Amino acid sequence: MSPQSRRPAHQLRRLGSQWHALALLTLIWVLLWGDLSWANVIAGAVIAVAVVTMFPLPAIDMHGTVRPWPAVVLGARFVADLFVASFEVAWKAIRPGPVPHGAIVAVRLRNPEDAYLTITAVMSSLVPGSLVVEARRSTGVVYLHVLDIDGSGGPEAVRRDTLALEERVLRAFASNTVLARCGLVPGDAGTALDAGSTPPSGRGEGDA
Repeated sequence: MSPQSRRPAHQLRRLGSQWHALALLTLIWVLLWGDLSWANVIAGAVIAVAVVTMFPLPAIDMHGTVRPWPAVVLGARFVADLFVASFEVAWKAIRPGPVPHGAIVAVRLRNPEDAYLTITAVMSSLVPGSLVVEARRSTGVVYLHVLDIDGSGGPEAVRRDTLALEERVLRAFASNTVLARCGLVPGDAGTALDAGSTPPSGRGEGDA
C-alpha cells in the first residue's frame, strides 16, 4: 500500500479515536445556536470533523465510558445554567448601581486528566459570567475569572459549583475506577468527598 493510500485510512482511524472531541464540538455548536434539529446537528458534526482534521491535536488518553442518563443530566443542567447566567449577566449590564466586583478564584479539581479537565474548563467558560483564565494539569487547578463574586455567593460557592460541574462530567464519562479514585461513589450522585474547597498555596482569589 502506497503512502498516499495509507493517509486517508490513517485520518479515518484518528477521527475514530477522537470521537469524544467530535461529540463535544457538535454539542457546543448545537448549544450555541440553540436549535436542536437534524440539520443543525449534521452541520455541527461536519464543522467538528473539519476542525479536528485541519487543527489536529495530540490524542487524549481517556479510559472511560458514556453513561446516557448522567450525560443527559450534564447537558440539561448546562443548558439551564446557560440560560440563567445569560439573563443574570444581561440584567447586571443594564441595571443601575455599583459595578460588580470581579475576582479570580482557584479551584483544585478532583481529577487532573486532560479530557475531564478540558471538558470542565470549557463548560465553565461557556457559561456567561465566568471564564477559565488558566488551567494547570500538573496540579489539577483551574483559575476562573468571575464577573460578580458577591452575586455568585463568594469564592466558596464558586468552588462548590465548579466541583459539582466536574462531578457531573465525571459521572457522565469517567470509568468506575476513576470515580472511586476521585472519591465519588459510582451510581450515587449524592456521595462525594469534599475535594478542592481550599485554594492551593501561593495563589487564591484576587481582584479582577
